[in-house]
Order: sequence, then structure tokens, then C-alpha cells
Amino acid sequence: MKNIILVFGTRPEAIKMCPLVTELKKRKEFCVRVLVTGQHREMLSSVLSFFGIEPDFDLCVMSEGQTLFDITEKVMRGVREILEKEKCDLLLVHGDTTTAFAASLAAFYLRVPVGHVEAGLRTYNINAPYPEEFNRVAVDSLSYCHFAPTKLSADRLIAEGRGQDSVFVTGNTVIDALRYTVRKEFSHPALDFANGRRMVLLTSHRRENIGETMQEMFAAIKEVLLSHPDVCVIYPVHPNPAVRAAAQGAFAHFSQVKLTEPLDVFDFHNIMARAYLVLSDSGGVQEEAPAFGVPVLVMRETTERPEGVEAGTVRLIGNTYASVKEGFEALLDDAALYESMAKAKNPYGDGTACKKIADIIEDM
Repeated sequence: MKNIILVFGTRPEAIKMCPLVTELKKRKEFCVRVLVTGQHREMLSSVLSFFGIEPDFDLCVMSEGQTLFDITEKVMRGVREILEKEKCDLLLVHGDTTTAFAASLAAFYLRVPVGHVEAGLRTYNINAPYPEEFNRVAVDSLSYCHFAPTKLSADRLIAEGRGQDSVFVTGNTVIDALRYTVRKEFSHPALDFANGRRMVLLTSHRRENIGETMQEMFAAIKEVLLSHPDVCVIYPVHPNPAVRAAAQGAFAHFSQVKLTEPLDVFDFHNIMARAYLVLSDSGGVQEEAPAFGVPVLVMRETTERPEGVEAGTVRLIGNTYASVKEGFEALLDDAALYESMAKAKNPYGDGTACKKIADIIEDM
């Protein structure tokens, strides 16, 4: 029997790893345990609750005013303590978080093989996104096996020197998650707020955008909304105090924008599925929204997910006042552009990534 421990600590990781936990636990060949770090506490707990997953280990690392130093140290010490006590044949981590990096490094020091889910994403700019680009490159360097969401991701890994026999194209597990979350029948106060208008789902929390850049982005969004009274925005605001201050400063008394607390995964996916478009500086929504035929405008200069740009489901519009205003207006006003993005094929798989990963581990 293979002893597998899955480690994650943030909401995005949990959304993409919980379906994999469920799939692995179906297999009699595996002893599956879940280790959460609590890098995000409440946002993580809501996802675990939705999927009905009870962690076997919880490091509870989150603290007020935590820094990357704090998270890295606590995760490494906590994972070390558990791996020294528990038998583990494979440690599975996800993506590009500090949890993934620190857990992988701890496992490497203890000679425990690491499997990287969502491997091979790159911008080739160490500062964008920060610190995620460093984290994912480091995790790939430490990993024994790499589960790449697309052929492009796999090709990058092989070009960087990872052995072909360690790289597998599986699709992205977030598409699997949508099969659990999205319902035909759904109601929510945010949809009542939209009241027939074109609804835009906004997510913005990227560390490198916080400050003057975020203020410019929000000012551009307001300017476009003023000239498009048939459009409204739902903005679930990230808990980061700096993001909250920027959101309140820009939108608190603006009638076309509804600020909400962070949405649980069920509400978020169902609202996204009903959005006219998504405006974001995030990563995962670039994979999720196109599964519903919802175009995504990315308020960044670069993306580690160029497959969406190439497929036509995503447009990079930059993060300046002028570029956000121009990109947002273009998609609202150009019906042909909108139609081409809405009908483009999502390049991130068919919802069978978890099964493929489980099959690969079973055959190792």
C-alpha cells in the first residue's frame, strides 16, 4: 500500500486538491492523509467543509501580520515533524504557494519523494507574480514527478531538464472541481443585485498590484462603469487589509459595484458561471471561467497560463489605468470580440485530471 500525504494551505490549493483527495481515497492501493498548513484559515476551512474533507494534520500556521518568513519557517518545521513520525511514500503539493515550496523543501531534506500537481507554469519573470514564480520553479526542481496541466507546461519542464519519464500531462484538477460545485438551480443576493444587468465578476489581490497600481486599476473600472449603466460588478474582497482598504476607498459608495466577503467555493463558481465576463489579476480564474464560456480579462503584464491567451479564452490587458480602461471597454462594446472569446475552447482539460493522476501514481 502506498502512503500518500497531500499538503495544502490556501483556498485556491484546496479547490484544486480536494477532488484529488476524493479520487485517491477511492483506491484501495492507497493510504491517503491530508495535511493542511492553514496559510489561509477561514478561506481554507470553507472549501474543506464543502468537500467534506477532515484533515489528518493541521499546522495552524496563520497569524496576524504574518510574513513570508513566518509562513516558510512554520511550514517547514511542521512538515518536518510530521514526516519524521509518519510513513510517507509520496508527498503531493500543488501549484506555487509558500506552503507548496516550504513543504517540498522539508520533504526533500528528508528524502521523501514530492509530486507536483499543476507543474510547469512559468512567466520567466521572477518578480511577476511574486513570490509565486520562484515557488513553482523551486518546487519543480525538488519534485520526483510532475503533473502538468497542459502539453505546453510539460514541454517547459522537459526543456528545463526534467526527465520525460517524470512528466505527465493530466489537465487541470480545477476542471474536476467544477463537476462538484456548479448547479443549474442557484440563487444568491449578488445575482439579485445584478437584476438583469451584465454582471462582471472582479477578483483582485495580487501582491505586486497592491498600492498605486491597484488604485489605478479600480479608477479605470469605475470610469468604464459610469459610461455603461447596464453593467455591474460583484467583487468578493480578499482578506488582506491593504486590498480591503483599496476596495473600500474605490467602491464603498459606488452603486454599480457590490463588495462582498470572500465567497465559498460553491457560491464563487456558480456566480462565475453566470457572469458576463471576469476581470481579474488572479491565476485560477483563467482556467475556471472559460469552462463556462465566460471571457477573462487579466489585469497583469504577463501570465503563467499562456494557453488561455493562445486559445482566445483570455486577454492580457495590463494593469495601468489606460490599459484596463481600454481592455474593459473593448470587451463590453465589441460584440464580435466577446463572441469569439466566449466560444473559444478551454485548453485545461475535460474534468478527468484527478483520475489520470491517481492512475499514474498507482502505476509507479
